[in-house]
Amino acid sequence: MNTPSPPDEPRGGPSGPRADEPTDGRGSPVGRRLVLGMLGLGAAGIAAAPVLQRGVEAVAAKDPTGLTDVLPAGGGFRYYSVVASVPRKNEDTYRLTVDGLVEHKATYTLGELRALPQTRIVRDVQCVTGWRVPDTPFQGVVLSALLDAAGVRPEGRAIRFECFDGAYSESLTLQQARRKDVLVAHRMRDKDLSHAHGGPVRLYVAPMYFYKSAKWLSRITVTDKVIPGYWEERGYDIDAWVGRSNGRDDNPTA
Repeated sequence: MNTPSPPDEPRGGPSGPRADEPTDGRGSPVGRRLVLGMLGLGAAGIAAAPVLQRGVEAVAAKDPTGLTDVLPAGGGFRYYSVVASVPRKNEDTYRLTVDGLVEHKATYTLGELRALPQTRIVRDVQCVTGWRVPDTPFQGVVLSALLDAAGVRPEGRAIRFECFDGAYSESLTLQQARRKDVLVAHRMRDKDLSHAHGGPVRLYVAPMYFYKSAKWLSRITVTDKVIPGYWEERGYDIDAWVGRSNGRDDNPTA
């Protein structure tokens, strides 16, 4: 299947440069050879996991171009960005809206999400490009609990997710969204989600490839049909089950 390479931890991008090319912060595509050369450092990155993880996050926090986000980072994760910068949210400024075809529109602060019943899931994180981070804990609120509190109207069939980077979006059917292994997560590896990993709150869809787990989650909207997300509009499968989507048929996950 000839499709563009998605971000391993997905971020949206503005119109202009091609969707699979990171930019230099001014909207100009960064050379692909440069990017591939940096990705070639992956083995060294994994070997130096804890130190490099902190180092990459510290550098990325001060880099307005997003170019550092193509570097391999500790623990097997990789960072990729096609937006110049993403605003930071904290306990005081973060808000998550639940709206659309619901009886009760709701807005949650980070503190309110933390106060709800929590679920912890430990699964492998699998990127559609091939890399995997085994046994990764995520913790947060089961998405179905927020949908039940809002009261999905009978015509509701799907969910659209939007992110405060201003560009990225994702989608699930209502049936998929009600799974017990789909979280609105605020912790990863038993620590608060860092900004680089999509904090303070991200979606975590355990049985699907990681591009479905949208970072910097800001809005959950119930819709009457599936609205393809950022990478689905660029050729990737809407249903991204690990092992049996995007041209793969190995290690199926139900």
